[in-house]
Amino acid sequence: MGMDKAMGGEGFLTTKLDALVNWGRSNAVWPMPMGLACCAIEMMAFAGPKYDAARFGSEVMRFSPRQSDVMIVAGWCTYKMSHAIRRVWDQMPDPKWCIAMGACASTGGMHRCYGVVQGVDNFLPVDVYISGCPPRPESLLNALIQIQEKIRNEHTLKLDA
Repeated sequence: MGMDKAMGGEGFLTTKLDALVNWGRSNAVWPMPMGLACCAIEMMAFAGPKYDAARFGSEVMRFSPRQSDVMIVAGWCTYKMSHAIRRVWDQMPDPKWCIAMGACASTGGMHRCYGVVQGVDNFLPVDVYISGCPPRPESLLNALIQIQEKIRNEHTLKLDA
């Protein structure tokens, strides 16, 4: 029996290299958790077995910035901490994405004082904002799906003309 018969003998699969690369990258997004306040508890629940982030290829929480693709900033951030977060962000390899988790990370939340940054988008390029105080783990799963869609729709290969 030839190889054609064993494989079904039907045609072949074609795709764009760009789509194949993006599919692989989108299904292996490794988060860099920055749990700064109460939202971090919900982020820990997201990583647990009930919500099963492994379905999306994100079960590996990397605490090393050089092995991470997406930073999850969970909770309110002080100006003093913002410098450390920016340093970690700069150490992450490109391409990288950022999720601002919760009202405090997105806008400063209820902390309207001189020591709290009024949104991490003041020093990081945020891709997805999650509302809520604290947001549910399902919201973080939704944000992860939005990041995956963003990756799948990117043009990764640049051809020199």
